[in-house]
Amino acid sequence: MNEFKKYHPFVNFMYFLAVIAFSMFFMNPVCLFISFISGFIYSVMLNGKKALKFNLVYLLPLMIISAFINPAFNHEGVTILTYLPSGNPLTLESIIYGIAAACMIACIICHFSCFNIIMTSDKFVYLFGKIIPSMSLILSMVLRFVPRFKEQIKIISNAQKCIGCDISDGNIIKRAKNGIKILSIMITWSLENSIETADSMKSRGYGLPGRTAYSNFVFDKRDAFALAAIVFFSLYVIIGAGTGNLYFRYFPSIKTVNITPYGVSVMAAYFLLFICPVIIEIKEAWRWKKSQSKI
Repeated sequence: MNEFKKYHPFVNFMYFLAVIAFSMFFMNPVCLFISFISGFIYSVMLNGKKALKFNLVYLLPLMIISAFINPAFNHEGVTILTYLPSGNPLTLESIIYGIAAACMIACIICHFSCFNIIMTSDKFVYLFGKIIPSMSLILSMVLRFVPRFKEQIKIISNAQKCIGCDISDGNIIKRAKNGIKILSIMITWSLENSIETADSMKSRGYGLPGRTAYSNFVFDKRDAFALAAIVFFSLYVIIGAGTGNLYFRYFPSIKTVNITPYGVSVMAAYFLLFICPVIIEIKEAWRWKKSQSKI
């Protein structure tokens, strides 16, 4: 389930730019729900059980903790439910806003997890290599750093375990020393790897004027149609937000706009924008099964 990954890098980038920006700025509960559901479904499509485990084991507790922390520090709102031992009021508005803020964080994490799979380092270099060569190289290295760091730390931990210097050997002090030693090895490896990468790119003339680079990305009709849909839905949502159809207020009291046909159409455009990759993956899976049935 990675058909959307085969689209042109500019299409991928514009999609994630729109959905991540909208998830951050539009705090309407319906928008947050659409963003969370679409991000959750797409992350499971891309990563399978691994994403499902991450969302349930890490993301759900994070949402619950964030939702509980906000009312403890935010006491705005006119609907007072009770008073905390400190004397501060516990308001309904602060609870609802805490849930919305937790959902926003979860949405961004879900979309970024999909972003890291779809937007590979070569796509970043392709898009920004000529405009901001240094920054594009740094971003591509950052995207590769986390998975390579996890893989390398497993290798170092296994090597240290073979000589009895693992974090599970000995008392607490020895475990701490072993952990610091592993961390020191990892930092040294990271610095050496960064220097080697910088020297390698410099020797290849990266960033020099007139330098050309091979690329196998081709912008075809399929990419044009997808980009047109993303731009259209994004502009439709922005215009709808500008006219107040996505307005939702949490403080001092909860208030939203009246439901109108145009407001419903804006929400429909918001949904179609966020669900685009899921539709693409489902359509491709259906085409694949249909072609198999003809064999």
